[in-house]
Amino acid sequence: MSVTINDIARLSGVSKRTVSRVINCSPAVGKATRERVLEIIKETGLSPDKQARGLASSRSYLLGLIYDNPDALYIDEVQRGALSVCAELGYELVVHPGSSKRDDFISDCLSFISRSKLDGVIILPPVSENKALAAALREINCPYVRLASVDLDDADNIVVSDERAAMRDMATHLVELGHTDIGFISGPQHYRSSIERLAGFLAELQVYNVKLPTDRIVEGKNNYDSGLACAEQLLNTLPRPTAIVANNDEMAAAVLRVANNLNIRVPDELSVAGFDDNILASRIIPSLTTIRRPVFNMACLAVQKLINKSRNNQEKLALQKTVTPNLVTRESTGRVNG
Repeated sequence: MSVTINDIARLSGVSKRTVSRVINCSPAVGKATRERVLEIIKETGLSPDKQARGLASSRSYLLGLIYDNPDALYIDEVQRGALSVCAELGYELVVHPGSSKRDDFISDCLSFISRSKLDGVIILPPVSENKALAAALREINCPYVRLASVDLDDADNIVVSDERAAMRDMATHLVELGHTDIGFISGPQHYRSSIERLAGFLAELQVYNVKLPTDRIVEGKNNYDSGLACAEQLLNTLPRPTAIVANNDEMAAAVLRVANNLNIRVPDELSVAGFDDNILASRIIPSLTTIRRPVFNMACLAVQKLINKSRNNQEKLALQKTVTPNLVTRESTGRVNG
């Protein structure tokens, strides 16, 4: 015979409403009561499905993930972080890749939210930089949290990665190794993250009176093929730079490939660095010096913020807004010879 909420209430000595609040993760239940009800639920095997929970609470227990980003490793890390919190708190994640270049991009996102009856959405860069999308979400009262490299919104609506500060650390690292002739492969300059990373790097070089001429800066597209083209441009110029920093690990891996094709030894003749610290960075040869962006933790924070909003909790947890990436030094950077 199936167990009902009424049975749980009777066995726990509480009201049916209290049981419902426990199932729905409401903060309005004391710790002792919550633990007692959860223990009874565990013993009896009650497994309320999310659809029933949603009907009871006017929530779907579904969160959306909106992105237009070709970096599969980044997307995977975001999903793993988001799902770790969703699983713990009884939510599901619905993924929606889109093309921000399409004229109907915003209407497509709104249709996705309506169709899926989402409790809120997480928006990844570079889409998170889209002011019109954020305004449209506010217009329909859809809770959202943006992952971004700059402070674009209220604290409850954003998780910021301070990438400008992280790239200052990268510049210091290379200068301390003796590098003064450095090449830089930027990301698309209409992305704020690309602007922030380059700006931080240049600002720190100025502290050391190291100049980065414009012909040492080339713009990539944050993918491997563009990294190959940019690396060939920098490494076929004489004199060659003694170090190249790429806007992400994928383009940095392309630099390593071109260096190998040209018989340029890394790090003896060329230091190479990236940004992200994706799963390949520690596995390629030589292993890559990079900036570790805490993507998993950022996704966890974003989900926690969204769930706080969906519960309309008046005693919201004070969740941090800014995370700081950190420098990870590996085999691909070394001292300038001579």
